[in-house]
Amino acid sequence: MKDIVKAGLCQVPVTDNKEKNIEEAGKMIREAAANGAELIALPEIWNCPYSTDYFEEYSEPEGAGTYSFLSETAKELGVYIVGGSIPENEDGRVYNTSYSFDRAGKLIGKHRKAHLFDIDVEGGIRFMESDVFTAGDSTTVFDTDLGKIGVAICFDVRFPEPFRKMALEGAEMIILPAAFNMTTGPAHWEISMRTRAMDNQVFFAAVSPARDMEGPYQAWGHTCAVSPWGDVLTMADEKPQIVYAEFSAARLKEVREQFPLLKSRRPEIY
Repeated sequence: MKDIVKAGLCQVPVTDNKEKNIEEAGKMIREAAANGAELIALPEIWNCPYSTDYFEEYSEPEGAGTYSFLSETAKELGVYIVGGSIPENEDGRVYNTSYSFDRAGKLIGKHRKAHLFDIDVEGGIRFMESDVFTAGDSTTVFDTDLGKIGVAICFDVRFPEPFRKMALEGAEMIILPAAFNMTTGPAHWEISMRTRAMDNQVFFAAVSPARDMEGPYQAWGHTCAVSPWGDVLTMADEKPQIVYAEFSAARLKEVREQFPLLKSRRPEIY
């Protein structure tokens, strides 16, 4: 891992206008790069509203408009971009997909959300991602000159196994585009991110869309970054903004040496 990695986490506003969403994301990415961020991340489902009514209509094949924007912007600015997630369409199936690009604009990571958020409470809320999305079937870790990065998406964080797998594959930083709601956010957002960082001794960043109380989905916001010790390094509120964090190789090494969780595992008994 590079000595210091400056990350810019973009809590972008989301509307039902894809071009406007891309424009706003572009402004934030450029601002983050101008402020020295080498690793820039976007939220879950940021080029359209987070609603099953929009996912198929706004879906794109790999290489299309939103993908091209991310690739070209990474190349122009010479930064790494973890492109949040967008609805991807492949052969008639729609996926909740995160694309990551290197400094040359090359695709270096692709993660499809593996755990779909399906809630159907009798007499209460019903939100079924699986009505539209197909689940992914793999974890995602890739090498960069900043260090080894893992990517997962939102509901994936509820399941510890893929994060341990990423850590064992060498991930030093994990980026989670996510959109917790106004019930799960206050209850579980911070504790989920701190737990995954601490259990796996990685730097962890969770990136949410900004909250829009007039839109079809109200995201909790509170984009954050957490250290391998479980300390919150930065935390947004609900408004559109960029938050920054510095990930330190020395701190990562210190935590892993002083409290050797990964070395102390007993996989033969569990």
